[in-house]
Amino acid sequence: MKKNKLTLKDMSSASGQLVELNPEEFMKLPYPYDNSESQPPLKQLTDEVREKYECGLDGHLALKLPQPKSKEEEEQLVNKFLDGLRKLLSKENNWTFLMPLSLSLEYCAKCQTCSDACPIYVSSGKKEIYRPTFRAEALRRIVNKYIRKKGKFSLKMTGNDIELNWKLVARLAELAYRCTLCRRCAQTCPIGVDNGLITHELRKLFSQELGIAPEELHAKGSVQHLQKGSSTGMIQQAFADTLEFLEDDIEEKIGRRITMPIDKKGAEILLIHNAGEYLSWPENPMAFAIIFDAAGIDYTLSSEIVGYDAVNYGLWYDDVQLARVALKHAQIAKDLGVKKIVVGECGHAHKAISVIADRVFTGDLNIPRESCMPILEDIVVNEKIKLDPSKNDFPVTLHDPCNMVRLMGVVEPQRRILRKIAPQFREMEPHGVENYCCGGGSGFAIMPSLNFPDWRSSISGRMKFKQILDAFQDVIDPSIKKMVCAPCSNCKGGIRDLLAYYNAWEKTGIAYTGLVEFIVNAMVDVKEPYIEWPEF
Repeated sequence: MKKNKLTLKDMSSASGQLVELNPEEFMKLPYPYDNSESQPPLKQLTDEVREKYECGLDGHLALKLPQPKSKEEEEQLVNKFLDGLRKLLSKENNWTFLMPLSLSLEYCAKCQTCSDACPIYVSSGKKEIYRPTFRAEALRRIVNKYIRKKGKFSLKMTGNDIELNWKLVARLAELAYRCTLCRRCAQTCPIGVDNGLITHELRKLFSQELGIAPEELHAKGSVQHLQKGSSTGMIQQAFADTLEFLEDDIEEKIGRRITMPIDKKGAEILLIHNAGEYLSWPENPMAFAIIFDAAGIDYTLSSEIVGYDAVNYGLWYDDVQLARVALKHAQIAKDLGVKKIVVGECGHAHKAISVIADRVFTGDLNIPRESCMPILEDIVVNEKIKLDPSKNDFPVTLHDPCNMVRLMGVVEPQRRILRKIAPQFREMEPHGVENYCCGGGSGFAIMPSLNFPDWRSSISGRMKFKQILDAFQDVIDPSIKKMVCAPCSNCKGGIRDLLAYYNAWEKTGIAYTGLVEFIVNAMVDVKEPYIEWPEF
């Protein structure tokens, strides 16, 4: 099936692939990507993959969902889905999000205000299947017919009938991973309906009742985190070795050795980084160590299992997994006797431990948690270290991580820092709480399954790439080096892949880094440039 205008009934009745994605129909990009030749072709699934996995949505796979071997297995899976849906709508099994979920299912006016706010829907060329209301309305109709048992006559008369079968369940599972959970839809809704939350709850249902979740988020994500100590697979000894290497690198870069404190009892702060920084962007935790040492910040890192990785992938798909990781973080902080937990440059870790963990932290585990941004702002704006802004005298723009900015309200500290130390700082439009997702949100940045990265870079990250290009149009010549500041590990991953996908360094001279790298680069005492640019 390849028609543009879909109906919800097609989800359970249409055979084959529901939609074909044509790059010619995608949202247009600015110069130098304003021609069809600049769009990389989308990778197609092989016949072998199509025979093995459910591929009935849009020709891309996030889940690698095996095809059932029999009709009986299909029926079992559909029944499990219904059982999970009943739990999702019960206070005993979903006390965390039952009220906002119920209100969002009950009161959507179908005005479609949210659609134009959704970067995925707009970037795709307004494919019906990517409307924020599409999957939500499918779930709403299933609830009305199979849970609330509304009459068949009423459902048919109102056009709200839907047939629940394995086709629909399989497509809903994959469709739950065509949303970055950025919540722009909820922000723009006149009555506060949260289609992002509905998507999250769908993911939770599939994980807890059917065992369906991306391997990178579950088996290699939160499960590995709890078992080995980090979602990266980094064990305790490897973490200790890594810190030694980083201390060596710091000495080589700035000419003096800094010891990164580990398991220091009674410190003011327990600082937790996304462990991906240690492996992919070690200059980020190194920069924190240099800044905190220069400013005299009393802090410690933890070498305990889970304690050296701020990641909490349960935020994106499973409340139980989130709680397990969050409680471990809190227990480690309690045992160290710190006054507060501070999260490094990781947006989802901010939200997981600072906002959602409020639902699970009680008593002496309810330790204060905060973002690193106000601390860094205090150090820079109040001149607790000596800085020379001229060392950052190149075009800079700022990406706003959704979880930190729109969903927590940490908007100004990072801006005040860049205004202070980056003379050519310019904003993206829109920015702040109106920002667009990097395209790698809700786990997408770490999901390399089959051809899913092509979908991520060409559709879910397309609006962010447009924003970046727009911000630098007056200096777009590749001979002018320019930098995107992305103060979030997941966002850096998403932007890294975007820039690579479009060959942006060679075509435009655009690179990326975190926020603390700018601060160290401006430090008077650091003689050599700290920020490293790619090579042409």
